[in-house]
Amino acid sequence: MRELIDTVDAWQAEGLDFGRAVVVRTFGSAPRPAGAVLLAAADGRLAGSVSGGCVEGAAFEQISSARLADRARVIRYGISDEQAWDVGLACGGTIDVLVEPRLRPEIVGAARSAGVCVAIPLPADAPAAEFGPATPGDGELPPAVVLVAEDGTLTGSLGSTAADAALRTAALNALDRGESGTVEITGRQVFLEAYPIRPRLVVVGAVEVARFLVGFARELGYETIVVDGRASFATPARFPDVDQLIVGWPDEVAEQIGLGPRDAVAVLTHDVKFDEPAIVEALHRGCRYVGAVGSRKTQGDRRARLKEAGLSDAELDRLRGPVGLDLGGRAPAEMALAIIAEVVAERRGGSGRPLRERAQA
Repeated sequence: MRELIDTVDAWQAEGLDFGRAVVVRTFGSAPRPAGAVLLAAADGRLAGSVSGGCVEGAAFEQISSARLADRARVIRYGISDEQAWDVGLACGGTIDVLVEPRLRPEIVGAARSAGVCVAIPLPADAPAAEFGPATPGDGELPPAVVLVAEDGTLTGSLGSTAADAALRTAALNALDRGESGTVEITGRQVFLEAYPIRPRLVVVGAVEVARFLVGFARELGYETIVVDGRASFATPARFPDVDQLIVGWPDEVAEQIGLGPRDAVAVLTHDVKFDEPAIVEALHRGCRYVGAVGSRKTQGDRRARLKEAGLSDAELDRLRGPVGLDLGGRAPAEMALAIIAEVVAERRGGSGRPLRERAQA
């Protein structure tokens, strides 16, 4: 939805009447993920996509009907392989799409901000989660939404303390993963539309690998920070695209940048006096990913020193070292790719295994 905000502003400035369709659940190899949005205006204009082209025409008709009736409904579309190939996709799938007669202001506000999850109770006649044919009913008036902030604060309610507690847990999980999706809460399906804060990668050591790592991370939507005590390394000329470039000791910078559980930290300096204070600080602050360069012997020696410094075995077990997935490459760009791959796998819950092995399991 964030990518459509400029379109929303333009259409609203023109006074256009428009509704939306949003993917709330997918099955199989669906072409678009949950959270994908299509906007349809009364004059026939479209923006966004829920299927890459397979069912946009049908979704447009449903949005038009929803605007006339002021009713929301969920429709299941099965996208055949033939349909998918017709629009240049590799495979089909099945998607559940929530069709809404208008774009809620709460959605626009959340898309403009960060750290907010919008909970939308789906119409009572929405298809069930189990795969199979569904016959949508007549829909219902668009239900009220509940906003869940990243600190757990709820604006609105699902109607009971138990339901709100379950919603809070599910919404915070969605924000942490950065993924939208549908959950069942006290017998009702609720679509969680997540607008997370950008994930952040903190790189300790302005080395050559770090230059490529920052580029990969930015392409993946991460905010990037590079920290190094050596001013000759940490220069804007070497890191023109980094969000923050800080000259200083990593453990001292931690408070300045608010290092915390949402951050990934890659320690790359190969220098004990920089590496180990950074590792200690990142582990103490519960950073979600902490990786450090070094051979197995280096890691073993480091672990012994860090344990003497007071880190527990549980904390040390969270340290990824040698950092990155085994891709076989040793060039700086290849090493950076291995590191960002491991960071993404940790965030998304990936195994790091070849997909063909997972498919055969």
